[in-house]
Amino acid sequence: MNMKSSLAVKNCLFGLALLGAAGGSLVHAQDSCPNRGELDVMYCDANNDLVADPPTDPKKFRDPNTLVFAFTPVEDPSIYEKLFQPFMAHLSQCVGKKTVFFAVQSNSAEIEAMRSGRLHLAAFSTGPTNFAVNIAGAVPFAIRGTANGPEGVSIQLIVRKDSPFKKITDLKGKKVAHTSPSSNSGNLAPRALFPALGLTPEKDYQVVFSGKHDQSVLGVKSGDYDAAPVASDVLQHMIERGVVKADDFNTLYVSEKFPTDSYAYAHDLEPKLVEKIKTCFFDYKIPPEMAKGLGGDRFLPANYKKDWEIVRKVSLAAGQNLGRSGYEAEQNKAKK
Repeated sequence: MNMKSSLAVKNCLFGLALLGAAGGSLVHAQDSCPNRGELDVMYCDANNDLVADPPTDPKKFRDPNTLVFAFTPVEDPSIYEKLFQPFMAHLSQCVGKKTVFFAVQSNSAEIEAMRSGRLHLAAFSTGPTNFAVNIAGAVPFAIRGTANGPEGVSIQLIVRKDSPFKKITDLKGKKVAHTSPSSNSGNLAPRALFPALGLTPEKDYQVVFSGKHDQSVLGVKSGDYDAAPVASDVLQHMIERGVVKADDFNTLYVSEKFPTDSYAYAHDLEPKLVEKIKTCFFDYKIPPEMAKGLGGDRFLPANYKKDWEIVRKVSLAAGQNLGRSGYEAEQNKAKK
């Protein structure tokens, strides 16, 4: 072996050694987290509260000049952008930063936006809150409510008023719209709860994903679907806006109430900014027009570990993995 070849081999071996050391450091850095649970590898949960801890290095805190907020895409985003205009103005003035509304078209787009750092605050739907926490580092801190407590949402299994279906088991062999794979009221809860009522999704009826609750409602009305489990609040809002009429449907089943959308911040926001955001949320009195379109007249403190426990139980009972592998599996289902 000549000198040039020998030098090349040494350089290659040195490079491999560096790669090995770097890989070892990465593994060590990941292993230094005492508890991660279902969180993705880029997060840690040392205090076991089920949400991502803030960075241990203050240099990794983010304090953006403009705050970006998104609302869960249960219906046409433009409707909610208009509803949230008064709150966006309040938040901008209260926090002292420009705050903008970011319209998202799907739950996965909202989750990926927060994971990538493009989204700082967001309202996530009941079911997708699990993935927002575990995949995007979202930290739920508020929920809409009234003086009587938090708002809740139930599942309503609806059929057309003129349909022949009178009880839930009449839907055997029919086509039923579920919203999206990660939706609690639109997919996971029906899979967990319907079998005990004599109707097992996939086995007893064909599941078709509509994409959103409003599309499920409109699909039942038009006859595209025989039935659909939908969120009670979305159906009520559509009725109030005149999009559909209450008399268009019969309801075959109503579930107990689940927590509604969670308001969350990105785990790596600067702690003083987080406290200011919380104060601005909890001091805000939701105006009548916004309350009519959303439900609730105030924001109340929320705790993911406690308040979304029933949602996690339903998700697990429906066979959903709440970590990265489960998230990717749900995205693949939605694409089919």
